[in-house]
Amino acid sequence: MYHRFNESTYPSTNTTLDQFEAHLAELRRDKYHVLPVPEILAAIREDRELPDRTIGITIDDAFLSVYKEAWPRLRAAGLPFTLFVATDAIDAGYSDYMSWDQIRELRDAGVVIGSQTASHLHMAANTAARNRADLERSNERFAAALGAKPDLIAYPFGEASNEVQTIAREAGFIMAFGQHSGVIHATADAFYLPRFALNEAFGDIDRFRLVINALPIPFTDLTPANPLLSANPPPFGFTIRSPGLDLRGLACYAVGQGKVQADRLGPRVEVRLSQKFEPGRGRINCTAPTAEGRWRWLGMQYYVPGG
Repeated sequence: MYHRFNESTYPSTNTTLDQFEAHLAELRRDKYHVLPVPEILAAIREDRELPDRTIGITIDDAFLSVYKEAWPRLRAAGLPFTLFVATDAIDAGYSDYMSWDQIRELRDAGVVIGSQTASHLHMAANTAARNRADLERSNERFAAALGAKPDLIAYPFGEASNEVQTIAREAGFIMAFGQHSGVIHATADAFYLPRFALNEAFGDIDRFRLVINALPIPFTDLTPANPLLSANPPPFGFTIRSPGLDLRGLACYAVGQGKVQADRLGPRVEVRLSQKFEPGRGRINCTAPTAEGRWRWLGMQYYVPGG
């Protein structure tokens, strides 16, 4: 997941051109398979096998630097991507965002356009009525400007809840993305799919190689299942779906707390945080090295009320 390109004023969402060009050069190596995101998701839904190291590229927010910097480089490299758009910013004509004409140009060239709502609101912190109205407004704008509403949505800030997921389904979306790190796999929640975020601090080529070679930790019975926290700190846990999976070296980390307690009870992993999350977004990542030098990864982001 990317946001901005060559906009050093915003390092937390920016990727430098040197970083991005190094990423593209790596992705063009024969061992990687960069496919359109809808094609990847369709294969997962239909239980069809995908090649090892299948990669999907997503970009959020439709900043102008996507059009000026990322799009020419992706087009030259022949790499497909999905662009998630919040419609109000495009309608407002802000100077640092793309225009509808530019979005149509990308759409006509094969870029998949997804939704990021109308107002880019904090959905988990808002009422059901406001979330429904915001999605209805954005879907109407997509239909008017592009002739169709998107099938895919990326929750703004990666924030969701069970209620938000239901609203997204009711609005006609078939799958939805968060902003928590991890590898999509057959048992992943179709309405809270993970993505590895890339920016100046987390975009060097070594980290990029690590995440595009990552493997999933297939799991079931994730708790808490609701991305909106009701208990803080959460009693986090999951059941490893493949009991024979080698997860020696499994370790879990929480934002602001570093490594946290993770206990193995047969196939069950129970993670206990020593501190509460601050209001806002709280993340937990569990990783395990493989004998081949790759990493298995499971991440989750929770929205913490109170901010």
